[in-house]
Amino acid sequence: MAALEETINVPLAVTEHGTIRVKGSRVSLDSIVHHFKLGATAEQIVQSFPSLSLGDVYSSIAYYLSHRQEIEAYLDQQETAADSFQGHLESNPEYQVEIAELRARILGRWTAAQENGEATPTA
Repeated sequence: MAALEETINVPLAVTEHGTIRVKGSRVSLDSIVHHFKLGATAEQIVQSFPSLSLGDVYSSIAYYLSHRQEIEAYLDQQETAADSFQGHLESNPEYQVEIAELRARILGRWTAAQENGEATPTA
C-alpha cells in the first residue's frame, strides 16, 4: 500500500502589506477566490493568470475551502481597506484636478475624432 503524505505545501505567502499572493507571482488569493466564486474552473483561472500553474490554483482553492471563515474575514478586511483608500484618494484635491484634466483631454480627443469623421477613440 502506498504511504500518504499528510501535509501539502500551500503556494501562498503574505506580503509586507498584508496581501496574500501566490508565491513567485503577483497574483493575489483575492483574485483566485473571486474567479472561483464566479464559477471559473481552475483551468479557466490559469488561462486568466498564465504565470500560475494548475497545481498552484488547485492548492489555493483548496486552502480557501479549508479555511473559508478566515479567508472571508481577510477578504472583508481587504475590501474595507480598498474602499477607505479610494475614499481618501477621491477626496484629495490634487486627484480631483488630475481627473478633471484627464476627462478634458479625453473629451477633446473624442470631439476632434467626431469632427474629423473618425471612429470614436477608446482611451
